[in-house]
Amino acid sequence: MEEHPSKNDKNVAALMHISTFLKYFFPFGNFIAPLILWTIHKDKPFVHEHGRQAINFQLSILLYTVAIGLLCLPFFVFFAVDFVSLVETLEHHVHRVGYMDVRNLSGYFILFGIVALLLFGIFVFELYAVVSATVQANRGGRYQYPLSISFINSAPTVQKKTSSS
Repeated sequence: MEEHPSKNDKNVAALMHISTFLKYFFPFGNFIAPLILWTIHKDKPFVHEHGRQAINFQLSILLYTVAIGLLCLPFFVFFAVDFVSLVETLEHHVHRVGYMDVRNLSGYFILFGIVALLLFGIFVFELYAVVSATVQANRGGRYQYPLSISFINSAPTVQKKTSSS
């Protein structure tokens, strides 16, 4: 039978989720603050589960962001080489810039737009998920982050065996 979390446990769990926004003020604040709260209150099952969920989600968001960066890296390298040739062309033809020279810039704008759109999508998704988790924790409910990878698995509960003689 599951017991109801105390008001303090609910507040700590909600604070754990909302503290992930500290990354906008301090580097790795999204990991440090929840980890500190989680470590202090790890013995409480409700807080432990919310801490595990918050850290797993932040690790997932980091992985998704790095993946977008790595996927875009070859395109940036390709366009950087092209950009160098464009600059050289513009240098030698200062007064005679043609349509083809300007058209070469379209790849940069398209790539920048796609990357910006993906990163903005991750930002909105994270904002929605963290606020939802905070509200659920404050209400005393459990929350499973969408698209979260379980890097940290739930610790198995040890059940005591009763010996019958």
